Amino acid sequence: MQASRLLGIAAVALGLAGCSTASVIKDVFGNDSTPAASTSVGLTGGALSPTDEAPGRSDPVAELYNGGLEKLKSGSYKSAAKSFAEVERQHPYSKWATKALLMQAFAYYQHNKYDDAINAANRFITLHPGHKDSAYAYYLTAISQYEQISDVRRDQSRTQKALEALEEVGKRYPQSPYAADAMKKADMARDHLAAKEMEVGRYYLKKGSYLAGINRFKKVVTDYQTTSQVPEALYRLSEGYMALGVVSEAQTAAAVLGQNFPNSEWYKDAYTLVSSDGQQPVENKKSWISRLFSS
Repeated sequence: MQASRLLGIAAVALGLAGCSTASVIKDVFGNDSTPAASTSVGLTGGALSPTDEAPGRSDPVAELYNGGLEKLKSGSYKSAAKSFAEVERQHPYSKWATKALLMQAFAYYQHNKYDDAINAANRFITLHPGHKDSAYAYYLTAISQYEQISDVRRDQSRTQKALEALEEVGKRYPQSPYAADAMKKADMARDHLAAKEMEVGRYYLKKGSYLAGINRFKKVVTDYQTTSQVPEALYRLSEGYMALGVVSEAQTAAAVLGQNFPNSEWYKDAYTLVSSDGQQPVENKKSWISRLFSS
């Protein structure tokens, strides 16, 4: 995935590919009374970017902090992170040290240094748990995990971490500007995890390990029932049960597929499969599949 690199004179705009607009917080680094806040730039979809409030020139921290902002504007994210780290080191009790820590996380994220971004954001959360920008820190942690999601053929531990972090944003800050985007990405992460189970399940079916495959598809329909993988999972359950000679369960999987996804190509295939022995997809109400989808 690719992050949008937009930092205006008065605003930092954070974007993610794969979404119509990134959820960004208004005035994360300043407050609404600052001149910068009054010129906050609107993003697609009505979201507002955070402002990059700067210290006055007479403030001892000004050179370091403002230098970090200039580096962000020029795309020198690594150098910007170092400047903000120096603010924190040299002026640990300044209000700018708090802001600089979050700016470090942002700079690392923009530089695709996701683990560093996560560490900085988590440090902010630990040091300033009740801060007004905590929601942003949680969100930055979550999307840094999310952007490391790998192909379904690889280990999905990052996907699981991303899902947990995204759900945490929604639970802790349901009214924040980040909640909707976090939940949307959580749905995509869930679908990705389900796709991984499907990939492994298909592998087992191909090898003739039908029970092992069925267990993977069972996990999809049980744990990831709202994902796009469910129609195929029900078909594969029919396929696996037919291969084992458990015709009643195969029929039930096909019948439930037809009831819930009547226009799916997978239902057409499942109907053909269970009808090949003259059997119709009749649902057995006592089946675990029937009970799962009727609850």
